[in-house]
Amino acid sequence: MDQNVFDDPRITAVGLLVEAHAGLSARFAAQFEEHGLSPVEFEVLTRLARSPSNQLRMTDLAAQTSLSTSGVTRVVDRMERDGLIRRRACPSDRRSSYAVVTAAGLARLDETLPGHLQIIEQWFTGQLEPVKLEALLDGLRRVRDAVHPGATAGSSEPAPAPAGC
Repeated sequence: MDQNVFDDPRITAVGLLVEAHAGLSARFAAQFEEHGLSPVEFEVLTRLARSPSNQLRMTDLAAQTSLSTSGVTRVVDRMERDGLIRRRACPSDRRSSYAVVTAAGLARLDETLPGHLQIIEQWFTGQLEPVKLEALLDGLRRVRDAVHPGATAGSSEPAPAPAGC
């Protein structure tokens, strides 16, 4: 095998992305644990809090996360027992339901976010000049949209009274 193939910038780009993600994830996980949250629970709370009416259809929540629909069900079950989220039935489609962040869930996010934002600033966004950060965000959105087209499912304000949830 040609040794130069290992110098391919595509391998370098993916390697750097994976290494950066691993380093940030480790720092995030330790900080989330201080607040009694797992990384996936923080992600679920954040996605719900950033969505219209603090809610998403369960299928949209699965599409926005790295979880399967059964994985989302298990996480939502656990978080519902902890009082962080609740389910709301869809009035027009009994097969569909929403996950809704509760006041307790929002309070947990309020406790967690300052430290989380500090880590983001120190180890990620603060490492880049504003113009480079904007270019990185643009590039990451393009890649995200290509490899994970459902990542923003349900995140915009719903149309008035759709037929079914």
